[in-house]
Amino acid sequence: MSKTIQFGEDVPGYAIRVLNEREIRAAAGVLFLGTFLSLMLIAFKGNFVMIKYVVTIFLLDFLIRVFINPRYAPTLVLGRLIVGRQTPEYVGAAAKRFAWIIGLVLSATMFVFLVIVNAYSPITGFTCLVCLLFLFFESAFGICLGCKFYPLFFKDKVQYCPGEICERQSRQAIQKTSGRQVLVVLAVAVFVGVLAMRYNRYFSREPHNLFRNTAMTNTATVKTK
Repeated sequence: MSKTIQFGEDVPGYAIRVLNEREIRAAAGVLFLGTFLSLMLIAFKGNFVMIKYVVTIFLLDFLIRVFINPRYAPTLVLGRLIVGRQTPEYVGAAAKRFAWIIGLVLSATMFVFLVIVNAYSPITGFTCLVCLLFLFFESAFGICLGCKFYPLFFKDKVQYCPGEICERQSRQAIQKTSGRQVLVVLAVAVFVGVLAMRYNRYFSREPHNLFRNTAMTNTATVKTK
C-alpha cells in the first residue's frame, strides 16, 4: 500500500523524496497545449466543448497526483513515455506537491463553473489564464511558479530545486547577460515597433491560397484552349 499511495520516490543519494523534473515539464507542456487550443476555440469559434474536456482531465490528473501517487497521473505517465530516454533531473517532492495543490484548486474552480454550472465569467477567464501562465513557465522555462509560494507557508528549507537554484550562489560565464546583448533585444523591439507603425496595413492583408490560385489559373488556361 505504501508503494501505491505515496508522494515522491525514494532515490539513493537523496535525503528526501523526489520527482523527475523532466517528465513534469513534459506533462506541463501537454496540459498547456490542450488548454491553449481550447482557449483558441473559445476566442475564435465560441466553442466551449474542448475546454470542458480539458478541465475535467486537468482535475482528474491533479487529484491523482496529490491524493494517490504522481506515478499514476495520466499526463505524467505520458510525459514519462516522451522523455523516458533522458537522464532524470530530480527535484524535491514537497514543494511540487504544494504547487500541485494550487493547480488542483484552480482546476476544481474551473470544473465547478464550466462543467457543473455550465457558465463562464471573468472568474473562469482569469483562472484559466493563471493556469496557462503556470503551465507555460513550467514547460518552457522549468520555473515552478507555485513552488515560489512554498517558503511563505512552510519553514523547512526547499531542497533539490529545478536547475539547482536553491544551492547555486553564482552564475557561470555562459549564463551572464552583457549590456550589448540587452541592447540587441531592445533594438529588435524598436524595429518591430517601427514595422507595426509604418507597415501595419501591409502586414494586415489577408494572405491568398497559393496553390488554389495556381490551380484556378491552370483550369482557366485549359478552358481557353
